[in-house]
Amino acid sequence: MTEEPLPAEHLSPLAALVDEVLAGVGYEMAAATDAIDDAVSGYGGLFDPETTRGELRRALGELSAAELANPPVAESIDDSFVLYVDGSSRGNPGPAGAGAVIMDSEETQLARLGRPVGSRTGNNTAEYVALQLGLSELLSRYEPHSVDVRIDSMTVIRDVWGGNDPTEAGVETYSESIAAALSEVPNHRYTHLADSDPNPADALATVGADIAALGP
Repeated sequence: MTEEPLPAEHLSPLAALVDEVLAGVGYEMAAATDAIDDAVSGYGGLFDPETTRGELRRALGELSAAELANPPVAESIDDSFVLYVDGSSRGNPGPAGAGAVIMDSEETQLARLGRPVGSRTGNNTAEYVALQLGLSELLSRYEPHSVDVRIDSMTVIRDVWGGNDPTEAGVETYSESIAAALSEVPNHRYTHLADSDPNPADALATVGADIAALGP
């Protein structure tokens, strides 16, 4: 799993602490929220209105200083994968999150990943971050020979697979990382998702946006 936190846009100190915890568990959203909820003393949790910002900050500080255990890597049946990705921004720009779901060739879920992107970030940037997140964790956990990326952003599709220069200002760090990751996968392709198509990464991106809205 990725050992160093991936790049992020501007986040509040509180949201940045949550992102550190997420990085510590390989961006597995459920593992991170469970760890945070367990660390909050008494009644409450990450999104519980009873949890004060002070309680949450103390819990996050303890977790960030601890050696967090990565969840075990789920076994894949082969070296072919499906990767669902999605980015979400409220207000565009606004609090934004990214989600990714790694599946094997039989579409059994292997990992459910999510993270905050930025407190005032556009949707296109969130889509780039989602793709970077999914590819980074796919490569750190497996040796993929092929991957079918399922994504609803035509902007990212045109830029990444169409060979265009990034059309969104400030995404060069993400686009370069994505290009480097795809160069390590012998066969990669995309499937464009319509708005009506189910995307399991959507809910994870929404939780990421919830985290990005935390502050200060």
